[in-house]
Amino acid sequence: MKRLPTASVVDAVDVEALHGWVVDRARHLVDDLVALAELETPSDDRELLAKGVTFVEEWVLDRLGAPARRVRHESAEHGSTLVLDYSGTGQRQVVGLGHYDTVFGAGTTRSWPVRVDGDRVSGPGVFDMKGGLVQLMWSLRALHELGVPRPPVRLVLNGDEEIGSPFSRPVLEQAVADAAAVLVFEASADGAVKTARKGVGLFDVTARGVESHAGLDPEAGASAIDELARVITTLHAGADLKRGTSINVGVVSGGTRANVVAGFAQANIDVRVATAEEEARVDALLASLAPRDERVKLEVSGGWNRPVMPRSDEIGRMYALARRAAARLGVDLREASVGGASDGNFAAALGIPVLDGFGAVGGGAHARHEHVSITGMVERTALAASVIAAFAVE
Repeated sequence: MKRLPTASVVDAVDVEALHGWVVDRARHLVDDLVALAELETPSDDRELLAKGVTFVEEWVLDRLGAPARRVRHESAEHGSTLVLDYSGTGQRQVVGLGHYDTVFGAGTTRSWPVRVDGDRVSGPGVFDMKGGLVQLMWSLRALHELGVPRPPVRLVLNGDEEIGSPFSRPVLEQAVADAAAVLVFEASADGAVKTARKGVGLFDVTARGVESHAGLDPEAGASAIDELARVITTLHAGADLKRGTSINVGVVSGGTRANVVAGFAQANIDVRVATAEEEARVDALLASLAPRDERVKLEVSGGWNRPVMPRSDEIGRMYALARRAAARLGVDLREASVGGASDGNFAAALGIPVLDGFGAVGGGAHARHEHVSITGMVERTALAASVIAAFAVE
């Protein structure tokens, strides 16, 4: 593994000059963010995602020029993944990771248009995570325009992150395999970068029972709903928030009519764990589920969508590098451990140094009050440029 630069290397980068350059171009960053947010890219709309990735690629090429290498991985069901390589100084390649899909459905901008109000930009996807994409592009543009050496940079932009990256995961893992570090431009945690993330499991428990008339012959039936209710209480009892483990049955469906003993029921479950040990414990809990009535069959499907991202020593060094650069701007950059997961989990699981939450400062992720701070966007753009430049210093 190529070594990480020490935090003191940032002292060789003119952080203040980078910040000043970005400040003078804040309006352009805002214009880009508005354009990206008005371009609707819901994760479940293949047609809009195809238009989205084409727009994003043209935008990147307009801001950064033609890449040395370009690969667009097409998916028949999900958003495509774009990999663009830009040449640079030295051997330590930095990967900038982000996604262009959002959780907001087609037509959202009709009822919730993108707005700029003072220091605030609001609209679908501005915080998670189109603001981060703008910061990534303009940080590289700043280095180029000011003649600051930058390392080789690979941009990896996918269109299925919000649904768990089912198509892009192997592409992402291959793309980051040789990286010296990965910067994930997901939204910040109230301004803090994310140095640890929980692992995520998405499971379904299906119960198949025996239908009967609930009034005339109730004993002939075996209720799938009754068994699933017992499963739900068992699973919720298995959560351990002190250990960082949450188990949430978020959706339940089943049955046909009130006067029919239910022959089918299903629960959709979200699990978050902070350690591999807790992941194993939850696996054991799911494997132990058994019906009280042997006529009912229980089936557990699904699996672990993203591995745990613990705060490793290398992630700590990445944070120290960014914190030193932020201090040059008079900013006390905080770190946070969060329950949400990202594509950064995949990179960290491969042993690659990751700094996540390097994107927008704002709030309201996945809600109709998503917003970003323009001042924060400018600050983080300069900060990203400084950290990236540090990898070109030998």
